[in-house]
Amino acid sequence: MDNQWMASGKCQSVAPETFFPSDGLGVIRAQRICASCPVQDECLEYAIENHIDHGVWGGRSERERRRIIRARRGQNAVLSVS
Repeated sequence: MDNQWMASGKCQSVAPETFFPSDGLGVIRAQRICASCPVQDECLEYAIENHIDHGVWGGRSERERRRIIRARRGQNAVLSVS
């Protein structure tokens, strides 16, 4: 995956630690920044494809990304059985 999209992220003007919060309020803060980011989808896919476990990427927390991955695996399993 080409990483040129990163230069367009709203996170470029924010301290990196903002996206690696230690509490739920920090996650919400980071997600608010991501909500209007023009490269939110690319960021989320980057984190999923690169198995990034920590931080908020594409507006999703670690827990949310794990759910997305599980859901995709379930869809792929159903498709392969069909």
